[in-house]
Order: sequence, then structure tokens, then C-alpha cells
Amino acid sequence: MSRSDVTPDPAGGTSADGPGRADRAASGPAGAAGRAGASGPAGARAPFAERAAGRLAAGALRVFLVLAALFWLLPTLGLLLSSFLSPTDLNKGGWWQVLTAPSRLTADNYERLLANDTITGSLLNTFAIAVPATLLVLVLGAFAGYAFAWLEFPGRDWLFLLVVGLLVVPVQVALIPVSELFGSIGLFETTAGVVLFHTAFGLPFAVFLLRNFFAEIPRELLEAARLDGAGELRLFARVVLPLGGPAIASLGIFQFLWVWNDMLVALVFADSASPPATVALQQQVRQFGNNIDVLAPGAFLSMVIPLVVFFAFQRQFVSGVMAGAIK
Repeated sequence: MSRSDVTPDPAGGTSADGPGRADRAASGPAGAAGRAGASGPAGARAPFAERAAGRLAAGALRVFLVLAALFWLLPTLGLLLSSFLSPTDLNKGGWWQVLTAPSRLTADNYERLLANDTITGSLLNTFAIAVPATLLVLVLGAFAGYAFAWLEFPGRDWLFLLVVGLLVVPVQVALIPVSELFGSIGLFETTAGVVLFHTAFGLPFAVFLLRNFFAEIPRELLEAARLDGAGELRLFARVVLPLGGPAIASLGIFQFLWVWNDMLVALVFADSASPPATVALQQQVRQFGNNIDVLAPGAFLSMVIPLVVFFAFQRQFVSGVMAGAIK
């Protein structure tokens, strides 16, 4: 290449393709600005629009959930406000009159309730039925669930199918034969009879639920514990029960709520002299049709106690789920 082919560079250098470099120099800032203008604002607008849409959807979902929760809690709120109204005010209008006249609220109804030995005693009777029936179902169901999941014995699968079949047996079918059985052995109209009935009908679901949950435990974990010298009882107590905490907690919640809110079994098998809360409230309605000053606070107490138990065990349930997920 000769010296005449070399083009002087305006920046002080020389180049064999001077016009090309000049074009690049001329088009560089404009091209950069064009690229920034083409991609920068559009790229900034798209994430902002997505974030705005996500926040709008999340806000709408929160509003919907709050409204649904308020609608679900409206009967409870109405019962609570009714329990603080006098019978005269309740006869004049509904509980919503408190919104315009909050001075009508009074605690006289709860004073009458505490003075009513039938209602207060029925709450204690309900505890005496619900707590043992729940504990028996949890203990027996956990042992049976572990046996069906990890122990080998003849007829295991057929026996488990029989337990599953018991889930479809309604309570009403067993009322008459069990009444005759309890009457012959002296358990009719006793607290022990009600506890045994609830335990018997709660066990099929407990065994089904816990067996399926225990069966998901890794076999390698159990075999490692056996290699370390753990027996079946120690393996059940140290490995299976901690991992089965979520299922056991949920089962305890449902069993307690079912027994606490039951009226049919208690009406048939419980002692009429010491009935549980559901039967006692029903007797108040039948005997005193206008006894709303006792019925309203009694019904609210019988409803709020299961809610307290539910929320208390729900916290343990969530922690058990997290612990099981980490393990």
C-alpha cells in the first residue's frame, strides 16, 4: 500500500479506511442515544407496569379475603353483641341496634349465666368428654397407624381395608345396638359411655390419616434408627411421632371440635342429670322459650372455647409443618 492510499485522521492519526471511522465517530453518540431512547424507557415502563398490576391484584385479593372473613364472622359477632343485650332490648330489635346505641350493652347476662349451675356444669361436663375422647383417639390412632404403615403381620392389608370401610358407617346406624350394649354392661347414661362411643367412631379416620402420613416417612431413616439399636417403641417415640406432628395436631383439632359440638350422641348416651353444653342449651330452649339472657352468652361461650383451642393448636400445627418440611 502506497502513502497516497493512507487517509489523514482528523483526530491526529492515520487510517486506511478513514471515512468508515468518521462514520463511526459521527454515528456513535447518535446511535448510543437512539439505542438508549429505544430500549431504556420501554424497559423501564414494562417492569413498572408489571409491579403495578401485581400490587393491584394483591390489594384486590386482600380486600376480598377481608370481606369474606367479616362475612364469615358476622354470625359470631351478632351472637356476641346479643349476649350483652338485655331480653327487653332483644325483643325490640336485633343485635345491630348496638351500632347506634352502644349504651345498651350490659354484662348482666353473663352474671345470670355464672349463677346458672346447669350451664356452668355442662361446660365442665363437655371438657370431661372432649378431652379424654381426643387423647384416646390420638394415642390409639398413632399406634395403629404406625403398625399398619411399618409392621408386618398376617392380614394387615385386609384389616386396613376393614378400617377404611368403617369410615362410611353413619353414627345413626349404631345408636340402637350400642345403646343396648351399654345398657347391658352399665355404661348407658354415663360419661364413660359417651367417651367410648366418640373414641370408637373417631378411630377409623385417625388410623386412615396417620397410617398414610407415617407411610411417607423415608424407609432409610427408620432403618438407620434400627441399626443404631432403637427398638420399635423407641423408634415410634423418637422418630415417627416428631415427624408426624402435623398430622397428629390436625387430627386432634378436628376430633376435639367434633366431640365438643356433638349433640346427637350426648343426647342419647349422656347422663340427663349432668349433660354436656349442647344438651344443656337445648334443654333451656325447650323448658324456657324466652330465656335468651342465658342462651345467648351460653351459646357464645360454647362456641368461643373451640375457637380458642383451634387457634392455639393451629400455631403448633404450622410449626410442626415447618419442622417436618425441614427434616
